[in-house]
Amino acid sequence: MKQDLAIEALKKAIAIRQPQPGLIHRSDRGSQYAAHDYRMLLKAHGILPSMSGKGNCYDNAMVETVFKTIKSELIWRTVFQTRNHAIKAIGQHTDGFYNPIRRHSALRYKSPISYEMTTRNLEPETLH
Repeated sequence: MKQDLAIEALKKAIAIRQPQPGLIHRSDRGSQYAAHDYRMLLKAHGILPSMSGKGNCYDNAMVETVFKTIKSELIWRTVFQTRNHAIKAIGQHTDGFYNPIRRHSALRYKSPISYEMTTRNLEPETLH
């Protein structure tokens, strides 16, 4: 992934989600996430970067699980006509099913959006 694509995706996510300072941004050690401009954008919004350890694939296990789930529920079952069709379908799946509807055992069997709404006002210590 190119740095400019990662920066644009981060800007879009910040604009849509409007995260509170202190949000932890998990990523692998890709050069786009380590780039100066990307790190400065995180810092400007009070977002704390957290990279997986070098050579430790288990550090990023939660994110890898999300990717595998989307692949098994959508990508491996679909033949896309073009790259743009794939991008649109992934966005629709994520925004229309995965985040608002799909229940996750790690989130007390709530969807990510439902979990966020019910836990938003709780102190972090009460979430574990």
